[in-house]
Amino acid sequence: MRLDKFLSQYTDYSRSQIQQLVKAARVTVNNEVVRKADIKLRGDEQVKLDGQLIVAFAYRYIMLHKPLGYVCANNDSEHPVVVDLLDVPRKQDLQIAGRLDIDTTGLILLTDDGQWNHRITAPKQECSKTYQVITAEPIQQDVISLFAQGVQLHGEKHLTRPAHLEILSSHSARLQIHEGKYHQVKRMFAATGNRVIQLHRESIGNIKLDSQLAPGEYRPLNEIEIQESTQ
Repeated sequence: MRLDKFLSQYTDYSRSQIQQLVKAARVTVNNEVVRKADIKLRGDEQVKLDGQLIVAFAYRYIMLHKPLGYVCANNDSEHPVVVDLLDVPRKQDLQIAGRLDIDTTGLILLTDDGQWNHRITAPKQECSKTYQVITAEPIQQDVISLFAQGVQLHGEKHLTRPAHLEILSSHSARLQIHEGKYHQVKRMFAATGNRVIQLHRESIGNIKLDSQLAPGEYRPLNEIEIQESTQ
């Protein structure tokens, strides 16, 4: 990695400001003053600015209880975005693993670890997602077998992958799917002649939404959650 890229990632300085810092002899690598900001780092050097060691930030893994009305994006011109709910440094660097619609609540994950994000979201990984669903009309028993076989969604060439439906009451159910097509849960119920009026995600893989988190609250994932998230 180039020195200027390293410093721009792990300090609050821009690339142009870093150029000036280097020219002013304020940056050292292995205790030697550097004169060029574009030198290559191997990864084991000690980089200091004004004598202070610059430490690479560790990856961050966050669970957030998404409330209604927020968009799963880093910025939006019309609606509040989920990163607005975070009080963490460099929050615009966080990627959203598992987006939800503006009218859907529940678990979302945020990270700056791109490989981990890919393991969560890549379709071939088949990471499960579990939702609580409330519908406008009663849920018929035959929907269980229909979802288990796969549903033909409007505009799709292939059936959905087998999904597990547990009916909780006449108008509520828990649904586990292993893919993430556009508005999939709503479209699956629409294919049965029903309409989803409330949707809440409980889990992604083995990560369950912490029951202690109120809407809008968040916490870091623990090590077990990070390691077992895609199992």
